[in-house]
Amino acid sequence: MDLLSLHQRLYERTDGRIGHKLIGVPSLLLRTTGRRTGQERTSALVYARDGDSYVLVASNGGSDRPPGWLFNIEANDAVEIQVGRKRSPAVAAIVTADDASYARLWKLVNDRNFGRYDRYQTKTERRIPLVVVTATA
Repeated sequence: MDLLSLHQRLYERTDGRIGHKLIGVPSLLLRTTGRRTGQERTSALVYARDGDSYVLVASNGGSDRPPGWLFNIEANDAVEIQVGRKRSPAVAAIVTADDASYARLWKLVNDRNFGRYDRYQTKTERRIPLVVVTATA
């Protein structure tokens, strides 16, 4: 098991008591509905705050293929987030490189994660999209 999988497992099994800042940056659990299966899918992701919203990066480690959770959001933008122990229903909006707010949001989340996303972007020709998640309750 790799470190990221272990982190997610700890976050889930402790219901957020361990995991929020375990890897040195804040992370949340994003729960989406599988676009094909209809089953709940969970991903532990680093985030940056933008007002009341959370900014996520669909980097997939710089892979040429986006992460599965992005496809799930394209099919259904209703998600759940868990930050620490707090769970909230939320709505997710995909922000692409041609969006006016992309550069500002990219800098925000990239700076929060010590420049990691700039490094990921150099590994792929696809423009890595962002996802802004806002709690609805």
